[in-house]
Amino acid sequence: MSLKGFIGLGVMGFPMAGHLSKSHSMAVYNRTQSKAEEWLEVYEGKSVSSPEDLGRLCSEVYICVGADKDVREVISGEKGILNTMASGSIIVDHTTTSSTLSKEMSELCLQKEIAYIDAPVSGGQAGAENGTLTIMVGGNKKAYETAVLTMSCYSKFSNLMGPSGSGQLTKMVNQICIAGLLQGLAEGINFSKEVGLETKEVIDVISQGAAQSWQMVNRWETMSSDQYDHGFAVDHMRKDLGIAIEEAKKNSLSLEVTELVDKFYQDIQDMGGNRWDTSSLLRRLKKND
Repeated sequence: MSLKGFIGLGVMGFPMAGHLSKSHSMAVYNRTQSKAEEWLEVYEGKSVSSPEDLGRLCSEVYICVGADKDVREVISGEKGILNTMASGSIIVDHTTTSSTLSKEMSELCLQKEIAYIDAPVSGGQAGAENGTLTIMVGGNKKAYETAVLTMSCYSKFSNLMGPSGSGQLTKMVNQICIAGLLQGLAEGINFSKEVGLETKEVIDVISQGAAQSWQMVNRWETMSSDQYDHGFAVDHMRKDLGIAIEEAKKNSLSLEVTELVDKFYQDIQDMGGNRWDTSSLLRRLKKND
C-alpha cells in the first residue's frame, strides 16, 4: 500500500484520515500532538512532527485545517511541505479558503512541479464520519484523476469544476445556498408553531413536495427541540460566508440575502452560540420567548 499523508485531525479530518487508513498506509500531522496520538489509538499509521516530514515521506498529502493562514503555514511556512516534497507530487487541500489563496498556493507548487488541488467538501461531520462527502475540485485534470481514487475513500461524489480556485468558488455557492435555506427553514418552523400547527405534521407534508431539502429532513427535529450541540459551527459558517461576501464584492455582485443571514449569525455569536450548529438561526427567532 502506498503511503498517504494527512494534515489536520479536527472534526472533519480525524474521520477522513481514518477512512484513508483502511486502504492505505498513513502518516499524519496535527499541530496539537495529543490529537495525533488520539487518532493513533483508533487507526493504524504513524505520526510525524512537522509538515516537512510528510513531504519527505509522501507523494500525496491531504489537508484539512482552519483558514487561509493555516494552509500557508503547512504548505509554504518555515516547516512547510514544499521544503521537502518531490516534484510530481500532489497536494489536496480540503480546507474552505478564498479562491485567491488556492491560486497563490497553486503557483507556488507549480514552481516545484507539484500539483495543488483545492477540494473543499460538503456533508459536514456526519458526511466525514460516514465517508459520504461531496467534493468540489479546482486544479489540474491529471492530478485530479490520481487524487480522486484516494478521495473516494471518504466521498460519495466529486467533480472537477475547473482550474485552480474553482473548487473554492463552488463551495461559496454551496454556503450561499445553505444560508438562505436555513433562514427560511427557521422562519417556517417558527411560523408553524406560532400559528398553532403541529410542526411534525407540517414537515411530514411539505418534505414530500418542493420545499424538501437535506436541512429540512435532517435538522427540523433538533431545531424544534432547541438542540444545537452538533453539526457545522456558526463560527465556521461566518468564516465561509465572509469569504463569499468578499469574493462577491471583488466581482461587483450582490449577495443581499447572504449578507443579511451573516448578520443573523452575528446575533447568534452575540448570544454565545459560536459553536452551535448553523440551524440555530431558529433560536435567534425564539430568543424573546
